[in-house]
Amino acid sequence: MTKHEFVGNVRFLSCFLLSFVPPFSGVHEGTAGGSQKTLDIHGPVNQVIELREVVFVIQSQKNSYHIERAEQRRAHLFDQVQGSPEVVLLHELSEYDGNWGILPVLPLLAEDYCRSFLWIFFLEEETVVNLARLLQVLKRFNPWREWFLGRALYDAGATIIHHYAFSEEPTAFSYPDFAAGWALSCSLVKRLADYMKYEPPKSDFTIDLKHEIALYIWEEGRGPALTAVHEFCSELHGSPNTDHCATTVNSYLPSCGTLVKREDLFVAVKTCQKFHRDRVPVVKKTWVKDAALLEFYSDIADPAIPTIDLGVPNTESGHCAKTFAILRRFVSGEVTRAPWLLLVDDDTLISLPRLRRHLRCYDPNEAVSIGERYGYNLSKGGYSYITGGGGGRK
Repeated sequence: MTKHEFVGNVRFLSCFLLSFVPPFSGVHEGTAGGSQKTLDIHGPVNQVIELREVVFVIQSQKNSYHIERAEQRRAHLFDQVQGSPEVVLLHELSEYDGNWGILPVLPLLAEDYCRSFLWIFFLEEETVVNLARLLQVLKRFNPWREWFLGRALYDAGATIIHHYAFSEEPTAFSYPDFAAGWALSCSLVKRLADYMKYEPPKSDFTIDLKHEIALYIWEEGRGPALTAVHEFCSELHGSPNTDHCATTVNSYLPSCGTLVKREDLFVAVKTCQKFHRDRVPVVKKTWVKDAALLEFYSDIADPAIPTIDLGVPNTESGHCAKTFAILRRFVSGEVTRAPWLLLVDDDTLISLPRLRRHLRCYDPNEAVSIGERYGYNLSKGGYSYITGGGGGRK
């Protein structure tokens, strides 16, 4: 039985609070510093870069809503020039679901495009690109050298999601803001594609892709660090002081119409006995007030909350059994026939009205899961999954 067969028409939500804020997690470094390179170009500068020398890769996903957004972004690129720029949708490059990890797709880009193109420019579905300004930026860099360009982010302090890397000097390492777009010279892409054959990423897990991409490219100082490009911007398109920008952001939180009805979203909160007195009261006093359909699931039945005992003992790691028990209860139809299920940990904070607005973008008749995406062993044909801490929807 496949995952889609199991959930039927259920749509699962593993909580995607990160989708509700501007799509970057670090602090912006406005000028070159730390690990960022200044413009020390050993080769011809201000050379002519033509549009036919740039491949645009939209970081798209296999879902009708996201495909539509990616096609709109492609159309915007086409509308700016006579002729057609080379625009590729990431999810169409191969059938492999792990292409979102970028590194797995570098050999394809090197083989199919870097024989005749000089630059690969990556953009998200909401990244607005001014082609004329982008070409003006790229002509400052010698494409025959290895370049890693982007809007630079850095950690304001040591952070667990980056495994406390550079904890003594967090600003010493910069990584790209994907929303602003980022670029690799094909000279770098080709070397990385070859390098991956004998030196895959050290970590099996993909948690914060933009940071891990930068670490892999940097190679502990043997490869290029990120070069900050002032013209790659993450301000909203049309905002003041963006006249210099080659890129801006179309929207931080797209609106697809009215909110999904409260009764169409069933909320399942996972907890356990030791958190009944501290975490659960916080949940009940805050966001859960906006829920029309709600159940708390625990390792014991507590009528004071109340909680439902699923017969699954609490464990320190690996909570799949409890998750599957919740899914089975939901799809049985005995509790509700709501088309959406939100699965949340008891220490997650979420805005249900904003979530319901976001869900309007998706078709509940499609098999879709929405959440903060992680990956395991993506460079070796691994798999993607939703992290429970961010919450998830199905």
